[in-house]
Amino acid sequence: MFARIPLTALRTFESAARLASFRAAALELNVTPTAVSHQIRGLEQWLGTLLFERLGRGVRLSEAGEKLQRSLHGALLEIDRSLNALKPPSGEQCVSLNTMPAFAALWLVPRLGRFYRRHPGIRVRIETSNELVDLERDASLDLVIRCGLDEYPQFHQQTLMDEHFAAYAAPQLLADMATRRPELIGVGWDAPLAGLPTWQSWADLAGEDWVGAATCRDYPDEHYALQAAIAGQGLVLASSVLVSDNVASGLLQPYRTDISLPGAPYLALCVPGRERQPAVKALLDWLAEEVQQERTATVD
Repeated sequence: MFARIPLTALRTFESAARLASFRAAALELNVTPTAVSHQIRGLEQWLGTLLFERLGRGVRLSEAGEKLQRSLHGALLEIDRSLNALKPPSGEQCVSLNTMPAFAALWLVPRLGRFYRRHPGIRVRIETSNELVDLERDASLDLVIRCGLDEYPQFHQQTLMDEHFAAYAAPQLLADMATRRPELIGVGWDAPLAGLPTWQSWADLAGEDWVGAATCRDYPDEHYALQAAIAGQGLVLASSVLVSDNVASGLLQPYRTDISLPGAPYLALCVPGRERQPAVKALLDWLAEEVQQERTATVD
C-alpha cells in the first residue's frame, strides 16, 4: 500500500521546508544542494504541483508546499515518537523549551528544582526569546511557553495560568510615598505588545492624576524592571505571575491593592502529538501541578 510513497524525497522536502533553504537542508542531510534540488523537483513532478517558489537567493513554500509541510512534519514527529518508544531506555532524556527571558528567570527556573527531584532522568534545555518561534519549522524544540491573547489552532496547547497587573514597590519606597511622589518604572518593548496595561490605564482606574506628570524610566525587559523596583528606584506596574516570588519574600509590596488590571494567559504550546512523548508529558503535568498548588495557596 505504501510502496509508491517517495520517502527520501519527503524527508528531503521536510528539511528544506523547515529550514527554508536547499543549501541548509543539504548540510543537515549530508548531501549536496544539487541532490536536494533533484529530490524536490522529482517530488513536485510526482505530485503535479510546485512546492517551492524559486526566488533570487532562496526559496519560499507555495500554498501547496505549506499544506504538505504542516501534515508531513506532524507525521514524521509521530513516526519518530513511535521509534523512540521501541528503543531501550538510554539514560537521560531531554526536553527543549523556549520561553520569554523574564518568565524563565522569575518563575520557571526557581521552581525547576522540584521537577528535577521528581524526574532526575529528564533534563530541561531552556532557550529564551520574546518572539514566538516557528514550531512547525524548528523540530529541535519540544515545547514553547508564551503569554498573550493570540490563538494557535495549529498547535496542541495547555493553558497554564492567567495574570493580572498591579503596582508594586520596595517597602521603604512605599513608606516614603506619604511625603513624595515616586518615579515610575516601565518596560520599553522593541515592539509594543497588544493588550498590555499601561501606567495611564492604571492611573485612570485608580484616579491618581499625578501619574501623568511622573517621570517614567523604561527597562528592556520585565526582569530588569523588577530589579530596579527592588532597588527602590520607583513604582513598577508588574505581572502577578512574574512578581509573585518577590512579593512572597518581602522584596516588593503591592500599592493600591484595590486596583488590578487584566493581563493575558500563559500557554504551553507544542506540535500535535509531541505532548504524548513521556518527557514532554512529565513536564506538562508538573507545570499544571505547580500552577494548581500556587492557585490553592493563594485562595487559602
